[in-house]
Amino acid sequence: MADRNRTHDRPSLRARHRAALLAVACALVAAGCGSGESKPAAHSPRPVERAPAGAAKPGLPGMPPLLDEHDLYAADRPGRLAPQVKDFPSRIYVPNTGSDTVTVIDPKTYKVIETIPVGVQPQHVVPSWDLKTLWVNNNRGHDLTPIDAATGKAGKPVKVHDPYNLYFTPNGKYAIVMASMDRQLVFRDPHTMEVRKTLPVGCAGVNHADFSPDGRYFIVSCEFSGELLKVDTEKMKVIGQEKLPFEGAMPQDVKISPDGRTWYVADMMADGIWVLNGDTFSRPKLMPTGKGAHGLYVSRDSRYMYVSNRGEGTISRLDFTTGSLVGKWRIRGGGSPDMGGLSTDGKVLWLSGRYNSEVYALDTRTGKTLAKIPVGQGPHGLAVYPQPGRYSLGHTGIFR
Repeated sequence: MADRNRTHDRPSLRARHRAALLAVACALVAAGCGSGESKPAAHSPRPVERAPAGAAKPGLPGMPPLLDEHDLYAADRPGRLAPQVKDFPSRIYVPNTGSDTVTVIDPKTYKVIETIPVGVQPQHVVPSWDLKTLWVNNNRGHDLTPIDAATGKAGKPVKVHDPYNLYFTPNGKYAIVMASMDRQLVFRDPHTMEVRKTLPVGCAGVNHADFSPDGRYFIVSCEFSGELLKVDTEKMKVIGQEKLPFEGAMPQDVKISPDGRTWYVADMMADGIWVLNGDTFSRPKLMPTGKGAHGLYVSRDSRYMYVSNRGEGTISRLDFTTGSLVGKWRIRGGGSPDMGGLSTDGKVLWLSGRYNSEVYALDTRTGKTLAKIPVGQGPHGLAVYPQPGRYSLGHTGIFR
């Protein structure tokens, strides 16, 4: 401290020059502006290393790396079937909640070729992570009916309580049962369905979800309390919860954009889709699409998202490049489009007609209704199978 007041012992010009250069260098390091070509002096403190902006985050352990970090759906291109499913027969599997059956349709002929008896109130047909099995979610029957996708034959049901919907962690380690009425997310063995962890949640009606690009978290919609959850995949822990800013909100399907930056949540009471940032989990904004917005599906070229508006019999198209709606298709004669999926080549969008006991096939180039096929009562989460992709994250087919 005493040396601060000494004026007779001034540093030399050369010393002051070195000090000035060092100060500039330190300022550049602190500001993150250095070119990286010059090394700091040996006695300088080592700067904290930070990942460059936009660098890919390390993925969930065991998760297959993305084919393209700029397009989460790069593996879903037309006809790009995984080796284990390329010889599977092409079929549309339709769970009929009111008939306790699964209707099987041949997409080439638009004809029903089989009706499979299953458990009570089947809600969704879900492809397994390894793509080999289709799980029918018998919600009120409290079991899952496995269907061998290679043969189309149903196997012995597996006891699972309240399986409204089913997802798989991106590394294939767990199946996640959306136990809607139980208010639980139940992590299970993806093959035997034995319970590994039960996660109680503070919202009502967990039903749909999607995963972040690195697989480290997923966002869940809570239909009956109008909320969203953010869940840490590896820790199996809720890390965020928010109420949607709409009285009576009923969120449904959840989908992330191809670039992994934007999340969309369909809301059947708000008549549109909520748009939000999943990383910050900030307050979402509503984009009106149509009455009873319900299902969300990404085109095979990753350019568009199809939004089924169940309450008015239409499908809206969202352009991912601009983030705006670019058109609306109306089902011939009306209908109640719900859940579904795209054909292998991406030319046909298949959707169940929840309140009309029928299934719709629409041309994705023109929006023309190609067929309306009678099925059982209350058709819901139909699965188009097989579809392109390396593995399944669940629902009626979210593939990476």
